[in-house]
Amino acid sequence: MDLQLKGRVAVVTGGSSGIGKAIAMSLASEGATVVTVSRGAATAEAAAQEIRDATGSEVHVFTGDTGKDAIVADLRAFLKERCGRADILVNCAAEPAGQGVDPTVEDVTYDQLERQMNVKVMGYLRAAQAVIPLMREGGFGRIISISGMGARKAGDAVGSIRNISVVALGKNLAEDLQGTGITSVVLHPGYTKTDKVEALIARRAGEEARSEAEIEAQLAGGNLSGFLPTPADVGAIAAFVASPLSRAINGDVIACAGGAKTAIYI
Repeated sequence: MDLQLKGRVAVVTGGSSGIGKAIAMSLASEGATVVTVSRGAATAEAAAQEIRDATGSEVHVFTGDTGKDAIVADLRAFLKERCGRADILVNCAAEPAGQGVDPTVEDVTYDQLERQMNVKVMGYLRAAQAVIPLMREGGFGRIISISGMGARKAGDAVGSIRNISVVALGKNLAEDLQGTGITSVVLHPGYTKTDKVEALIARRAGEEARSEAEIEAQLAGGNLSGFLPTPADVGAIAAFVASPLSRAINGDVIACAGGAKTAIYI
C-alpha cells in the first residue's frame, strides 16, 4: 500500500529514542522528510543519522525543549527555514514514567504532577501550536499524540491524569480544526519493548530471581496477543494514521497494546 507520504514533512517530538524514534523511522521509510525534536543534540543526531542510513530520507534535528513556551516560535521558524512546511506532527516527548513504584494519590507531589503535565500535555499543545499555522497553509495535517493505556485504568494517579489529558487535548484539537484538512488522533501503547522496558525486565529478573524470558512472558500475558509489541509495531500504525488514507479517523483513540483483556470499550 502506498501511504502517499513521499515529500511530506513530519515533525516527531521525542524522536531520538524508543517509540518516537521508531515512528520517525517508519515515516522516513515511506519517503517523508523527518524533523526530530529533542533536548539532547548528540543523541538526536546519532538517531537521525541511523534513520538517514536506513531509509535514504532527509532527516533534520531540532534541539529544543517542549517543556518551554519558547519552542512554539523557535520550532515554527526552524520548519519554515529548513522545510518550508509541516504536514505531520507526532507528539511523543514525555518524562519517563511507569518504570518504578507508582505513587498513590496521597503520595503524589505537585512537582511530580507538574513535570508530567508540563511535558506530555502542555508540551504536546506547544508543538501543535507551532505547526498548525503551517498545516493550515497547506490545507493538510495529521496530529498524532502518543498517550498510553494508563488513561484507561486507575492505580497510577499521575499516569492516568496525564494520559487522559492527552486524550482530551486530542479531541479538542479535532473539534477546533474541523474542516481544515487537519486531523487529530491519539495512540495508546501499553508495555512496549523499548530499551527502558527491557531494562525494567532485566531489573525485575534480578530482584525476583527469575529469567528475563519469564518476566517478559508475564508482562506479555497481560494482553490478548501474548507478546510485547515493539516500537516498530507502533511506528507502523502511526505511519498509516499520518497518511492521507486515514482521513476517516479523526478525534479518536487507537489502542496498540496487544489487546486489553476483559474490558469492552465503546
